[in-house]
Amino acid sequence: MNMQVSVIQVGNSKGIRLSKTLLDKYQITDKVELVLEKDYIVLKPVAEPRKNWEEAFAEMHRNGDDKLLIDSVFENENWD
Repeated sequence: MNMQVSVIQVGNSKGIRLSKTLLDKYQITDKVELVLEKDYIVLKPVAEPRKNWEEAFAEMHRNGDDKLLIDSVFENENWD
């Protein structure tokens, strides 16, 4: 699919506006990656696989879900 968008003035720079539909469809929130090719520019959503982990770990701790699932395998090892 091809789409035309207008280049607009943004302060001393120029930018483009993306519709909410496109932002939602491609899960674009705060940042995009620009891939510069020979004759075109590709916008890609920035993947943040560890985003919000800190909050999730804190919630797990509050719920008591942060316990080890298995004992340490090195518990009886002698390293001397």
